[in-house]
Amino acid sequence: MTHPVDVHVGKRIRQRRWLAGMTQQQLAEQVGIKFQQIQKYETGANRVSASRLWDIADALQVPVSFFFEGLSAREEAEAEAERIAVPGNLLNDKEALDLVRSYYAIPENQRRRLFELARVLSDVA
Repeated sequence: MTHPVDVHVGKRIRQRRWLAGMTQQQLAEQVGIKFQQIQKYETGANRVSASRLWDIADALQVPVSFFFEGLSAREEAEAEAERIAVPGNLLNDKEALDLVRSYYAIPENQRRRLFELARVLSDVA
């Protein structure tokens, strides 16, 4: 049986990899392992050792602590997501992560205007 912390860390690896626009193969090559191992880490099937997590953090350009963010407040975040009608698995959705990556590629002044438009449209719906 997988440990919840291993599953959480794996999800954070996947999220960051998607946001970075990196494939499992590319990440595996940078870390020096097979892409199948990345698959196992991302599902929580295999635990990530401290040294391997360090290498993954370096390849994804985040601090090691990134992979543990939100772990202690998970229940609170899930309750908040339900309150605002956002699916709890939103960050596990590749399409949603692609949308976020595209959003942050827009220049900041245009991004703010797009955000305001989305806010107005969501209020109307």
